[in-house]
Amino acid sequence: MDNLRLYFCTYNVGTSSPEQDLKELLSISEKKNENRPDLFVIGFQEVKAQPQNMLMDTLFDDPWTFACKELLQHDYIKLKSLRLQGLLLLVFSLRKHILNIREIDSEYTRTGLAGMWGNKGAVSIRLSINGCSLCFVNAHLSAHDDHLKDRIDDYNSIIQDQEFHVEETSKIFYHDYVFWLGDLNFRLLEEYDKTPEEIERQIIKKDTKSLFEHDQLRSVMKKGEAFSELTEQDPDFPPTFKFTVGTPCYDFKRRPAWCDRILYRVNSNNYENVTLKVDQLSYKSHPSYVLSDHKPVTAEFIIKIPQPILKLQGLSLPPVDQVFSDYSESVIEFENIAGWEEEGENKAYYRRTKDIRETAEDWIGLFKENFCALDEYVTYEYISKCATPTDESTGSGKKSQDSRKYEVVFPDLPNRCRGNYCLVYFSQTEDKVTSVLGISNVFPIVKHDSD
Repeated sequence: MDNLRLYFCTYNVGTSSPEQDLKELLSISEKKNENRPDLFVIGFQEVKAQPQNMLMDTLFDDPWTFACKELLQHDYIKLKSLRLQGLLLLVFSLRKHILNIREIDSEYTRTGLAGMWGNKGAVSIRLSINGCSLCFVNAHLSAHDDHLKDRIDDYNSIIQDQEFHVEETSKIFYHDYVFWLGDLNFRLLEEYDKTPEEIERQIIKKDTKSLFEHDQLRSVMKKGEAFSELTEQDPDFPPTFKFTVGTPCYDFKRRPAWCDRILYRVNSNNYENVTLKVDQLSYKSHPSYVLSDHKPVTAEFIIKIPQPILKLQGLSLPPVDQVFSDYSESVIEFENIAGWEEEGENKAYYRRTKDIRETAEDWIGLFKENFCALDEYVTYEYISKCATPTDESTGSGKKSQDSRKYEVVFPDLPNRCRGNYCLVYFSQTEDKVTSVLGISNVFPIVKHDSD
């Protein structure tokens, strides 16, 4: 089994902009760190969501996505981002994993105003890596001390409502690993008859352990009313809400509470002869961030995933009980591209290393060298329109479907499309479940030489 390191962050930003450096929040150091996370999963709540902001965010990255991408772009690629009004979920992967990640899908649930408004609810992203399925949920549940039942109802609505388009993992808890983060808004039990000032004195004394015994979330988990499918490490940090914006001081308009949480679930025995496992490395808040009335919370985990099958000559395969399937890295292999010209028609060639089911939605995108997000294509063409089998054949005159050579034609490129680029092959279903199946070499696009 291989280890995969996952870093999670949840932050209710209270409609603020990322005016503080996010390096500490994402534990990014200037020193070379061999223990870099394989995946970053970042959940924001209350991202500014006025109509004009939503319109701009459809055209450009919102400020929080841009700030995270700017910090991670050298080593990571943004696999997916999902926005529901103020809710935002980002998933980044180390570049080296791109061809091992499959079936990226997303879902969302509105729970505000009886399901009609997206100011509360959840956004989720699921994916598979080496055949192992992961689901990430970012939720913002009903607020206020006395709305405990609403939070319970929100949770149960989310797990019942969300339906992914990958058959074996259509529900959240069908996945091998589930991580649930967000502003869950659970407060201290109402019967805990203490004022905000009294609770703060308890926090100053560092008596958070006895205070946590009155946590609403842990109470409903024990009763089986909500979140009982998940596990949470006891937080040893102070309550993360409510603070006076711009200060480290609690705002006594509300009783302090652990609103911001990160929980997980592992289905350890989903497979014969393979035991899945989670080790939690950290769980902490970041009090130096004062942009909103919440403090952000982060957690780091190591999970066990199967090893990829190595197909290179001379390398032995891992034992059969350590892999889930015949999982090859590159399903689409591009022939070397020497270069393209800015004007006129350009061509490329690829072969399939496995027999895959092509859909009308499959496409090839042209990306700049060192692109940092899967949605950053410069232009694209659908396979059904741009790719045709060549006349190449084996000695017998026949060629299997999965080894046939295909010619790709890009009839036009955008103006001023110069520099270094690559092609990326995307498999995509009608329901927009996306996998990256191949990436070409980096090649130059140059101005057409009229001479």
